[in-house]
Amino acid sequence: MWRIHRKIGMSGGLMLKSLSRETGLSITEEQAERLSEKHAQAYERLQGQIIALPGAIELLETLDKENLKWCIATSGGIDTATINLKALKLNIDEINIVTRDDVSYGKPDPDLFLAAAQKISAPIEECLVIGDAIWDMLAARRCKATGVGLLSGGYDIGELERAGALRVYEDPLDLLNHLDEIASRP
Repeated sequence: MWRIHRKIGMSGGLMLKSLSRETGLSITEEQAERLSEKHAQAYERLQGQIIALPGAIELLETLDKENLKWCIATSGGIDTATINLKALKLNIDEINIVTRDDVSYGKPDPDLFLAAAQKISAPIEECLVIGDAIWDMLAARRCKATGVGLLSGGYDIGELERAGALRVYEDPLDLLNHLDEIASRP
């Protein structure tokens, strides 16, 4: 189980490849497809239990109020993203978002973050990547963005910092309360 947990935040295809390598079990294309279907079914079944992290909605509202550009970049596909955005009271048609469907490679490759920076017309070197997995921090480093960690993904401060996080906060509310430490005004 711990092997699976340590892969959370990585793209699904890479996760299966990595788990196969680490466990010595070969996963056929058919098995991978079945696992993907089971994951989607479980996610849909549990979608009513998804809630926004403390301060997440307020953080996005503050970014808008301060005229700070933002984009959601997720390893999930558009269907998963739509479910999660409902918890944030966001309409997918009204925000900047990049999903795994939009890029060639998922995390830890930097494609998601490069596409997000392009979507908001910002140089990647001036972007902050807020993430809760080591894969977010590694991808941020690979594209020269600044990674900021959240403890909501099950990784501890040391793991996120070793992966490249400049700062680590408890949750979006903690980040919001310290926004002046990491965000520069336009």
